[in-house]
Amino acid sequence: MTATLTERGTHRAQRDSVARLHGELTRNGLVTWTSGNVSERVPGEDLFVIKGSGVPYDGLSWEGITVCDLDGGVVDGVRRPSSDTDAHAYVYRHMPEVRGQVHTHSPYATAWAARAEEIPCVLTAMADEFGGAIPVGPFALIGDDSIGRGIVATLRGSRSPAVLMRNHGVFTVGASARDAVKAAVMTEDVARTVHLSRQLGEPLPISPGHVDALYARYQNVYGQ
Repeated sequence: MTATLTERGTHRAQRDSVARLHGELTRNGLVTWTSGNVSERVPGEDLFVIKGSGVPYDGLSWEGITVCDLDGGVVDGVRRPSSDTDAHAYVYRHMPEVRGQVHTHSPYATAWAARAEEIPCVLTAMADEFGGAIPVGPFALIGDDSIGRGIVATLRGSRSPAVLMRNHGVFTVGASARDAVKAAVMTEDVARTVHLSRQLGEPLPISPGHVDALYARYQNVYGQ
């Protein structure tokens, strides 16, 4: 993928919004240096916007966000897009309900990924947000759509908006980029809490019926 030589400024408002959302990743300790990214589908078009590869978070503006087509090709922007672009593009092509994605290497959740171990549903907050355990996806190399294939294969048929890609890190999806960011924040929070619980003993699972009830209440009743 090669970035265009000129910046036309298309989708500037959405690019600005996605740039600002990256601040939530740093505020919540989910990324280190320039790792990680947020992307979002462009409404009504076969396009998405994604952070440029290796672009620093400090002072990240709309110009650090690149517009791509659903094959991962650059449509607008002078920044070469994230090395995860082909993975994001694959997810957008195969999961049309997904409108936003996030990738992080947040420490506690990535530690579970390094063990290829799902995070068990032992907290009501997990039942609320994830509808069960946070699953583990297969090992996949970076740079093509292999990660995207693993994400889709793991999350299809799952209520979880998050997947721990083995030996890699966290990928989350949502109905918007903000929803995917929330899922990434919650993934790290529960990964840390369940880890701490296991230092005290074996956490107690929540029954499937109670998980279903908690998930239904949170998804359909909670909030304004």
